[in-house]
Amino acid sequence: MYAVIETGGKQYRVQEGDTLFVEKLDAEVGATVDFDKVLILSKEGELLAGKPYLEGAKVEASVLEQGKAKKIIVYKYRAKKNYRKKAGHRQPYTRVKIEKIVG
Repeated sequence: MYAVIETGGKQYRVQEGDTLFVEKLDAEVGATVDFDKVLILSKEGELLAGKPYLEGAKVEASVLEQGKAKKIIVYKYRAKKNYRKKAGHRQPYTRVKIEKIVG
């Protein structure tokens, strides 16, 4: 049994027991979050697709960690113009574990 959910503008294929990194959610560590934007649900060989979302379907997950990803360097320059600009960015994320798929 698997589902395709949408969160943070991205889509994820999840099964029970999966851990994944999603865009930062406003939830405490140890809390339970529900993803109700379920696009596709597959159970017992049957595939259900929503238009765009399935009604009554949700995925329950628990928050394992809040953190920041590795730093990326953003470097801008213009040749022969003595223009250089260096900045860094760390994207915040939430690590969740899929507990149950309800459909």
